[in-house]
Amino acid sequence: MKNEPLQQEAGQPAATKNFIIDCDVHCIPQHPEQIRKHVPAEWQNRFMMSNRDLYSHPIYVIRTDSRPPSGLPPASDPDFLRKQLIDEYGMTHIVIIQRPFTNPIPNPAYATVLANAFNDWLCETWLGTYNHDGVFKGSICVSTQDVSGAVREIERLAGHPHLVQVVTDSGSAAAYGQSRFDPIYEACQRHGLPFAMHAGADGVGLSNLPSSGYPTHYMEWSACHPLSYQAHLVSMLVEGVFERFPRLKVVMVEGGVSWLPMLLWRQDTQYERFRSEVPWLKRKPSEYIRDHVRFTSQPIERPDKDKHLLKLLDLMDAEHILMFSSDYPHWDFDDPNYAFPKLPALMRQRIFYENAKELYGL
Repeated sequence: MKNEPLQQEAGQPAATKNFIIDCDVHCIPQHPEQIRKHVPAEWQNRFMMSNRDLYSHPIYVIRTDSRPPSGLPPASDPDFLRKQLIDEYGMTHIVIIQRPFTNPIPNPAYATVLANAFNDWLCETWLGTYNHDGVFKGSICVSTQDVSGAVREIERLAGHPHLVQVVTDSGSAAAYGQSRFDPIYEACQRHGLPFAMHAGADGVGLSNLPSSGYPTHYMEWSACHPLSYQAHLVSMLVEGVFERFPRLKVVMVEGGVSWLPMLLWRQDTQYERFRSEVPWLKRKPSEYIRDHVRFTSQPIERPDKDKHLLKLLDLMDAEHILMFSSDYPHWDFDDPNYAFPKLPALMRQRIFYENAKELYGL
């Protein structure tokens, strides 16, 4: 039977082919020179691998078993990643999200140069040499402080057969509902590419924080990632992004999901009270979410009782808006066999496979 969904219950070993699409996998260069060679000559003297220096992980960020026998860095060896992730769990596709952390960079032109270099590396290696079976899908990384540069990069790469979305950091100089970002959304809509934001870079460099002041610890900074996502989502809803771009899809990666039902209840109530202030909105915020926004599951918040998580999934309409992600190779990797309690068959099929298949046209 073609495209048969994942059927095993939690804890049961994966079958040979489970039709899982993993929507958040990180791969890194084997050496910085793999990126440098794609940096134009006039920018070579500036080249440096960027990072979120203010909030580095204090203990370990990578799974202890993810270093390959080849001696290459974790998540840089495609053969080992295939064995440890794709073969182990019977995945049909993985969506790679590279992390050059370019939104904090003060020089917008260089931020785009670095993002472009990461994109060229990804296309050459993971989506090219290593992708004989088309399992690897990728993302066009853009820097939102350089809107025109982001649009040019989307135009340059939109026709690539294995690039399925545009991605940027959640850390930004402004909330993503503001009209300054419209050219990026217009390009995404025109090419049928979802606009994805990945948690990170908040409060670093040019990127603002959604909280009052700077956290003092990684634990505090990390716990507040959902605040950034809520700020961006409310901005996009209230500013009317989905009315201006009725075919745009948005993906929110690695920012949690349990906060969503409460936020939408609040937004729907405010819409009824204050709709005269936003006459461009034609529907309740929760209705826009179902048609336009998708969320990845990792890190899924796990209450002590599974029935509470199942209730949350029902409240957020997870069957239609949630997509499985493992966040490989990070320390809090979600094993698809254990990430969820036993789910209703249709919900499980849609979370693990159908929602991503439909969104990315796989």
